[in-house]
Parts: sequence; structure tokens; C-alpha cells
Amino acid sequence: MAKKKTVKNLVVVSDLHCGDQMGLCPAVVGLDGGGDYGTSSFQRGVMEWWNEFWGEWVPRVTQGEPFAVAVNGDAMDGRHHGAVHQITQNLADQQKIAEAILRPIVDLCEGRFYMIRGTEAHTGQSAENEENLAGKLGAIQDAEGLHARNELWIRVGKALCHLMHHIGTTSSSAHEASAVNAELSAEYVEAARWGHEPPDFVIRSHRHRCIVVDLDSSKGYAAGIVTPGWQGKTPFSYRIAGGRVTQPQFGGVLIRQGDEEFYYRRWVKSLPRPMEELL
Repeated sequence: MAKKKTVKNLVVVSDLHCGDQMGLCPAVVGLDGGGDYGTSSFQRGVMEWWNEFWGEWVPRVTQGEPFAVAVNGDAMDGRHHGAVHQITQNLADQQKIAEAILRPIVDLCEGRFYMIRGTEAHTGQSAENEENLAGKLGAIQDAEGLHARNELWIRVGKALCHLMHHIGTTSSSAHEASAVNAELSAEYVEAARWGHEPPDFVIRSHRHRCIVVDLDSSKGYAAGIVTPGWQGKTPFSYRIAGGRVTQPQFGGVLIRQGDEEFYYRRWVKSLPRPMEELL
């Protein structure tokens, strides 16, 4: 019998928003009506980053070792807020796009693939759309048999990680760390209250902006991590305080058990500002 591989790497990405004109998309998409959608130069550029992330960064930081993958919510864009910037509002087509993006990743991680539910506006009531997608991809089921779960507790080596999609937001860059520090502190309080082991890594998404708050602990340190996303600025972004003056971020996070300690790594890219006009 072959010896089971020890997995000490977890790669986390989120907010792919497949189905949106600013989300991840393969080069050509066949739509329900028989026509094709061809990607924009923006989408092709982001796909180059996506391929660099999985093809170069992940093998390097995992040192070629086995890894698991968690998609921390909003894999699809859905039909939401009266928006008209989707490639298509046909959710079967959006699921097909997301599957085309994620199927190679499921193969890369050899099926050690988890999906966490995102925002209902994007994923449907009770994340019904994400559950269908996760089932199609063969995501690892939780104790209730769900393929897309509300939260994930997972141990990476000695590190205990807790993943959920949502985290508080702010319109002020000066207070960007506040909700992250509060979430990490709340996890410690709740664990102490009921006598549980506190998580070493509290991983959230939703903001599309990466930030980490870490604190020393008896095991080395604990960290609250918010992952970057994989969606450009939609028309909504230009009306949101804070978001309207920032450029979108793209990337992901690694949690790894090293030879001596556990740690996190992050890979983040951002777009340049729009070109200035000369008079």
C-alpha cells in the first residue's frame, strides 16, 4: 500500500466572480444561445496573473509538495443589485465559466478542494448556486454532506485555521485593520469562553483587499488574514467610499507548516492607475 502523502500546505483564494465582465474568465465561453463570448484585454491580463499564481508561485512556496485549496466564497457573480455588467445572467453559463476556471485547480491539488459559501447576492439564497458548482467540482463535503460549506475548520500541520467569507468593511483606510483585529480577538474570546483551542489563522475574504494583522501567541503568533480577490472594479466600486479611490487587488494566500514553525505567505498584484491625460 502506498504511503499517504503528508499535506502541510493550504492555498486560499476568493472572490473570483466568474460570469462578470470584470471577473475571471477563460479565453472563449460558449453561451446558452449558441454564441461565444471573447474575453477583454483586462480579463486576459488577469488570467495571466491567475496562471502565474498557480503555475509559478504556488509550486515555489509549497516547495513542490502536495497542497489543499480553499475557495473562500463568491466563485460566481450571480444576478444581483439590478446589475447589468455580467457576461450573462444565465446562471448555468456562469457555472460553466467557474467550472472551467476551477477544474484545473481541483486537478492540481489532487482533489483536496474545499469551497466556502459567499454572499447570497452573488451565490443565491443559502448559496444554492455555489453548492451546485461545488458538487460539480467534487469539493470535499462537510459533516452534513454539503459541498459548499458556511465555514471551514482545518488543521495545517500544527496550525488551526478557521475560514469564513464575510468580514466587516470600512470606508477609511486608516481603520482597515480594525475589523480584522476585532475578528481575531472575538475568536480568542469565544474559544476561551467554551474551552476550545483558538485558531492560529482566522481567514476571511469579501473585501477584495488583502490585509494581515498578527499577534504573538504561545504557539508563535496568530494572524487575522483577509484575502485579495480576482475581480476588477465594477460600476458599483466607483460609488463606494474608499473603494472608488483604490485599485483592485488580485492574489491569494498560503498557510504552511514549515520544518520549525507554521507561517503564512501572500501573493498580491494591483493594477496601475488609469493613464493621465495630457493637455
